[in-house]
This record gives sequence, structure tokens and C-alpha cells, in this order.
Amino acid sequence: MQLARVRGNIVASIKAAGLASHKLLLLEPVSAAAPQEQADGSDASAVYVAIDLAGAGVGEVVLVTLGSAARVDRDGQAAPTDAAVIAIVDYVQFDGQTTFQKR
Repeated sequence: MQLARVRGNIVASIKAAGLASHKLLLLEPVSAAAPQEQADGSDASAVYVAIDLAGAGVGEVVLVTLGSAARVDRDGQAAPTDAAVIAIVDYVQFDGQTTFQKR
């Protein structure tokens, strides 16, 4: 699993059947030590697409599962995906300090 920030949405009117009920999000990995810091978007190769199983919105920090684990959830089993948002993060504690807290 990894932390990521939702950077945007993907809209596709025609999708594989398993994706029909899922929102698609653009995610960018963030560090647990500094999830507050917004990336400037200069490294577009770090941005990836995931299905949203948690109802996340743009700007939120989320927990993402990758690989075959993205299809473990009943809602994601039929989805042809390798990344799924499984939680919206409320706060992160790293080395005894709170490095992120949802507003």
C-alpha cells in the first residue's frame, strides 16, 4: 500500500464492464514524512490512474493498494485494475509527529 494525493479525475464514457460503476482518479504518490507538500506536477510519470472504492475527491490524501490486492475487495473483483483507493486519510503520524491532518 502507499499514500497518494488525488490530483484529478478521468472521465471515460466507454469502459470495460468491470469499470462501469467505478470513478477513475489521477493519483500522485506522497511521502509519509511530508504528505502536506503539494507536488508541482513536474514529474508526470509519477501520476497514475486508480479506481475509487472510497469516494475520494481532488486534493485528498488517500491510501492505495496496488497489484493483485486492488482486486481483493468485492467491489473491485471484476475490475481490470492494478490500483484502487481503499481509504481517505484523516491523519498521518511519522516518527512520533503528525505530518498530515485532514482539515
